[in-house]
Amino acid sequence: MKLEHLLITRRAALLLTVCATLSGSLSGCMSSSPIWDAHVGDAVRTVTQMQIIDPHAGEHTPSTPGVDGRAAVAAQQQYDKSFQTPATTFNPFVIGIGSSGGSQ
Repeated sequence: MKLEHLLITRRAALLLTVCATLSGSLSGCMSSSPIWDAHVGDAVRTVTQMQIIDPHAGEHTPSTPGVDGRAAVAAQQQYDKSFQTPATTFNPFVIGIGSSGGSQ
C-alpha cells in the first residue's frame, strides 16, 4: 500500500509540474499585439483633432482685411532673401581670436 501511495504521489507531482510548465509556456506565447494593432494611430488622430479649433472656418468666416497683395509679396521675397544671404553678426567678445598673421 505504501508503494502504491508513493507512485500516485509522484505521478500527481509530475502531472502538476508538466501542467504548470505548459501553462507557463503557452501564456508566454500569447501576445497583446492584436489589441495594440487595433488602436495604432489613435493617439495621433486624437491629438490632431484636438488641435483643430474650427475645421469649417473657411466655409462660414469671411476673410478679414489684412495685408494687401503687394506688401505680402514683398514680405515673402524679403523672407526668402534673408535665407539666401544671412546677415553677419558682430560679436565683440571674440575680437582677435583666430585671426591670421599672429606670431609663431
